[in-house]
Amino acid sequence: MRDHFFVGVGGSGMMPLATILRARGVSVAGSDRGLDQGRVPAKFDALRALGVALYPQDGSGVTSPDQVVVASAAVEESVPDIARARALGCERRTRAELLAELFNASALPIGVAGTSGKSTVTGMIAWILHATGRDPTAMNGAVMQNFASADTPFASALVGAGEAFVTEVDESDGSIAHYRPRIAVLNNVSLDHKSLEELRALFGAFIAHARTAVINLDNTDGAALAMTLSASRRVGFSIEGAGELVARDVRLQASGAEFTLAVGGETFPVTLQVPGRHNVSNALAAIGAAAAAGVPVVDAARALAGFTGLKRRLELVGEAAGVTVIDDFAHNPDKIAATLDTLHAQRGRLLILFQPHGFGPLMVMGRELVATFVEKLAADDLLVLPDPVYQGGTVAREVGSDDIVRQIAAAGARALHIPDRATAAAHLVASAEPGDRLLVMGARDDTLSLLAADMLEHLAVRHPLPEGASA
Repeated sequence: MRDHFFVGVGGSGMMPLATILRARGVSVAGSDRGLDQGRVPAKFDALRALGVALYPQDGSGVTSPDQVVVASAAVEESVPDIARARALGCERRTRAELLAELFNASALPIGVAGTSGKSTVTGMIAWILHATGRDPTAMNGAVMQNFASADTPFASALVGAGEAFVTEVDESDGSIAHYRPRIAVLNNVSLDHKSLEELRALFGAFIAHARTAVINLDNTDGAALAMTLSASRRVGFSIEGAGELVARDVRLQASGAEFTLAVGGETFPVTLQVPGRHNVSNALAAIGAAAAAGVPVVDAARALAGFTGLKRRLELVGEAAGVTVIDDFAHNPDKIAATLDTLHAQRGRLLILFQPHGFGPLMVMGRELVATFVEKLAADDLLVLPDPVYQGGTVAREVGSDDIVRQIAAAGARALHIPDRATAAAHLVASAEPGDRLLVMGARDDTLSLLAADMLEHLAVRHPLPEGASA
């Protein structure tokens, strides 16, 4: 395979793809705006340790017409690396095209789709297949904590020698159309990057390619799409409903969940280390996919007890002076609702910093975001929105964080717009009291994790424990 150059190599979808290629012996180099800006240096150190050569995003790394230049849809034509590739006549591939090529060529392609839960279900399937000796390859948009270590802190990819290639597939740019899964998972269909009409068409076409589709019947649109397939090609799952896989007697806990899995007239106990009703649904999806791949249901259910979750999915950052700091990827209405429901099942006021993941998404889902926060915020919660994430490029700014906050506050919830993110974080730290939970939410910005860690440090300084007390 020819040398590959990744423009935006540190992106959540680019880094694991570069990792998989490099592990397969391909020469990989890349550039990244975040590298040039000095953001999250540990991530780029990890890429160098894998043998990925890194260059400034100034065109200097694109040196030969024999290179294949890979870029995500977010990379503009004006970026110097792209201009240089165009001048040299390099073959150009999108991230999705390259991933789909590897995926479709695998012996057992397992694709995970849906508006929410893709990364978690992908991680669960990867863990089940790994724990049961299938040695899968997995491509994830988040770090899988089961595979992370001191030597591999950014384990968003797993490279194995087995038949299975498990990946989440993205509907936001329409690239889901490139994938040909043998096993397809559809978690849910809800508003995010596209209209519901567009999403139904994209997800419907995706599951139509599969030999077996594992579909969430608790989701109205998912259930409707399931009925477009013959009974022999669909596996439906539900919590306390109907379907081939049903979770009954669900018992939610602060740090996990337990339930009874009913399948084919048999029942199996399932224990999870990840909390929330949404993770019960995710577990059903993963068990269904693993079973379709040949793993006995009892083995899949047992393996899930060892799944420890993903980074930035209700991740406990730490506790200082009685205040807990949590980092979470939630950014669309469904994800935000699931996160708030899970945390409200436990004691403690929520002090929330939500950074919208772009001006464009606010235009598409602003009304639904407002409705979700108005419905899900408790009376004593405090929500603070800084301005949306912006990492360069051109974008329309017709709807901003101030518009969202104005509508939430008008409905009676406690919400503030503090444009500067550091100032917003400082306000929440200063407002925190023992028993509170500080929640950082947002996507498309790796520095949010660093912000959460920084907030924890400032809590310890601003609210030192009494002498002799333990954290």
